[in-house]
Amino acid sequence: MNQIFKKLTPQIKKSYKSNFILNNKNINSNNIKIKFASGNYNNTFLNSNNNFIHLNINNNSSISRNYSNNNNNSNNNNNNNLKLNKKFMKPYIGAIDQGTSSTRFILFDKNGEIVLSHQILLTQYHPHPGWVEHDGNEILESVNKCIEVVMKEYYEKNLGSKDDIKAIGITNQRETTIVWDKKTSKPLNNAIVWCDTRTIDLVSYFNNKAKRIIDENDIKTSFPTDSDIDDAESQSMVKLNDKATTTTTTTTTKPTNKREESKLESKNFLREKCGLPLSTYFSGLKLKWLFDNCETVRDSYKRGDCLMGTIDSWLIWNLTGGKSHMTDVTNASRTMLMDLKTLSWDKELCDFLEVPIDILPEIHSSSEIYGLVNNTMNVKEHPLDGIPIAGVLGDQQAAMVGQMCFEKGQAKNTYGTGCFLLYNTGNDIVHSRNGLLTTVCYQLGKNSKPVYALEGGVAVAGSGVRWLIDNMAIAKSSQEIEDLANSVKDTGGMYFVPAFSGLFAPYWRDDARGVMVGLTHHTNRCHIARSVLESTCLQTYEVLDAMQKDSGNKLLELRVDGGMAKNNLLLQIQSDLLGLPVVKPTSLETTCFGAAFAAGIATGVWKETMQFKIGGKFTPKLDEQHKSQKLKEWKKAISKSLDWIDSK
Repeated sequence: MNQIFKKLTPQIKKSYKSNFILNNKNINSNNIKIKFASGNYNNTFLNSNNNFIHLNINNNSSISRNYSNNNNNSNNNNNNNLKLNKKFMKPYIGAIDQGTSSTRFILFDKNGEIVLSHQILLTQYHPHPGWVEHDGNEILESVNKCIEVVMKEYYEKNLGSKDDIKAIGITNQRETTIVWDKKTSKPLNNAIVWCDTRTIDLVSYFNNKAKRIIDENDIKTSFPTDSDIDDAESQSMVKLNDKATTTTTTTTTKPTNKREESKLESKNFLREKCGLPLSTYFSGLKLKWLFDNCETVRDSYKRGDCLMGTIDSWLIWNLTGGKSHMTDVTNASRTMLMDLKTLSWDKELCDFLEVPIDILPEIHSSSEIYGLVNNTMNVKEHPLDGIPIAGVLGDQQAAMVGQMCFEKGQAKNTYGTGCFLLYNTGNDIVHSRNGLLTTVCYQLGKNSKPVYALEGGVAVAGSGVRWLIDNMAIAKSSQEIEDLANSVKDTGGMYFVPAFSGLFAPYWRDDARGVMVGLTHHTNRCHIARSVLESTCLQTYEVLDAMQKDSGNKLLELRVDGGMAKNNLLLQIQSDLLGLPVVKPTSLETTCFGAAFAAGIATGVWKETMQFKIGGKFTPKLDEQHKSQKLKEWKKAISKSLDWIDSK
């Protein structure tokens, strides 16, 4: 078995500050230090294949992982895959990974190996139902603290000088929106997180506005209506200088006359410009809400002091001492304000969403120098002062780069709470007829052509496993779920459709609800556990099938990452259903490495190609007849979940 988990049972002692500190005695072999700022210690697991720490804790925590060669105790019988006594190759590239639940800073060596890492969990604020916020200052402090801890260990372990760190990259939670005062560099409001749904009324407002404009102008304008963008999709979606000519592919019904052609153009305009539907997800509507509801934002704008950005822009601004107000093409493509073809802010889109264009950051490629880390905003010198910020990518696009998905037709799936799938469409802008999003995949250099992607999501993946543990009490851990599922050869003919809040692509049915079908006297918890894993794979199959239909390209393999990618049974089931190899890398830290790789390209540390390091490969074992039968039964199970509630 490739993944060997060893449960750590360290002694716990309470410090004078009432913090819980793990005693290193039992874990010296990996020199891991974990300090809890507050909360309860439950269980810690060590994945000896990938050096991951899994913590069940409450409240804020600080996690340090040291992969350097400073170990005296090599009691390593059960952990022979750990990278002990390893020497790293200079130079180094750092990467900031600012996510929804935590911030990390990871230092990579020239071979792409992890040298040092530190992680801090973040507080989420929920002032009203459906609202999700972050404190921008807390985010910035967490970034600086992670860097400070890593650099302290860097010098303690004598790994090199600051000059050996050639650049840093940034990857971030996408769509999360923050506004700040450019004179004080202080946030004007808490950041509105991507999954926040406070703008649901604005979705209806802009749909109605678009319809009204079209009616008043007899199809002379070009904004979408309710019929253009499936309401279920709009409201349910949760989560180069050589600007070479790009082609746009859209599957449409051929218009019968000029008037029909004009209607068709008006229907598709928003998607054709920005690739996105009206949804609570995206930054443009969040910015509109801030102007409508925050007097401090309006006042700052009137004074000419207001700036807006996604989290990457906020970090770049502060890390460069207020010298760079910038974003990259991947983050800009998630705002609904950027034209996919020109890679620039679009005045027509800004005017339609009623937001000012002059407060938006400059758009740059994903791999170029954004500025130097500067300490002018800090009392003390920044640990990375003078080092260039040279790579910026949204988190899912960073995972594509980290997975080396540089060829047209390559795809990756990140298995987490849900699933995020991206499919490389090359230099072609492909507009989906199956509810998928069109986005920028990456642009590795300002003189490089942009690469685009189709994106689709699965709402319930890891959260389905968590539901079995927390709500159904079928097991106590995800490992136990895998063990239960592995103990039976199939689901015994039962299926689980996890439509807890409706179905996403390709169905977009908000009237659906979760069902278990095919239950018999023979069904037990092992079959249920396996059916939950299979549901993730079946949903992934359908999204990838839609991507292949939209793009006209056949997928050759699927590259995977994320927490659930540690589950070998899940990946084997996925391979069986796709009829394709499923490949995971040696390190599942692909998102952070993608940002580091973009920075390394900009500074000449790496070339645009790097060998993909395979950590595991799963090939299909299910025959075509059984696969077809399973897909047929899945469709039948889906049908049973529909029309459960009245559609809004």
